Amino acid sequence: MAALGAVGALGAAGCSRVATASAEDGGDLLDRLRAQGVVRLGIAGEIPFGYIDRDGELTGEAPELARVVFERLGVAKVQPVPTEFGSLIPGLNSQQFDVVAAGMYVNAERCAQVIFADPDYQMLDSFVVRKGNPKGLHDYRDVVAKKAKFATGTGYAQIQHAVAAGYEESDILIVPDQVAGLNAVEAGRADVFAGTALTTREVVKKSAKAEATEAFAPLVDGKPQVDGGAFAFRPTETKLRDAFNTELHKLKKSGELFRILRPFGFTKDEMTDLTAKELCAG
Repeated sequence: MAALGAVGALGAAGCSRVATASAEDGGDLLDRLRAQGVVRLGIAGEIPFGYIDRDGELTGEAPELARVVFERLGVAKVQPVPTEFGSLIPGLNSQQFDVVAAGMYVNAERCAQVIFADPDYQMLDSFVVRKGNPKGLHDYRDVVAKKAKFATGTGYAQIQHAVAAGYEESDILIVPDQVAGLNAVEAGRADVFAGTALTTREVVKKSAKAEATEAFAPLVDGKPQVDGGAFAFRPTETKLRDAFNTELHKLKKSGELFRILRPFGFTKDEMTDLTAKELCAG
């Protein structure tokens, strides 16, 4: 979610827009990408999922996975198109980029707008709180019961997780990203910032004022929810999605997927056999 202003510049510098193919026969975007030799990745500047590093290079678990998969699909180059997280699906469907590579959670609402590959990871939630967790906030029920000031990121699944626990959506402080969330907690503008367990444990590493809580499964409709993150494609492009899935499952079987994701803080506990179909069904 960093480098928000770079969308136009990168889009203009890259290849021309790929027209949305007819839904007949699953679309022809993969053939077009092979001919162009480049695929445009929508990213949201969220460490460790997809971001531009201090040297101006594209990195993160999703872009690194995309490099491997698309090379195997005959597309040699990946090009980042940074945007806000909440603009990823609109940007994909308006052809600003070809695929969302931002570790996006698969849920029923999003499945009505895009099609997903199977998840490349699963994830629990966690909180950023002040050192010592003075309010004793360990899950969303604690946040509601203790009337804590709650913050999370733009378009984050944690919004729905908090609402499901009884927190008023209108009372949520929405911030651009996890760094802004950390800053809000450190400055006392929020008691808690909610994100993925991986995001929170990474963002607090250099903080003297905040810490991450233990990971937990939020309750949705009374049941523990384990989320999965995946690549998203336009609904017409089933051929590309299916080809991506084929290579992804090969990487899972060989263990190479974990080797790609491990440098970004992922553990074996976050590897998954969840499918997009089951997550889309809620």
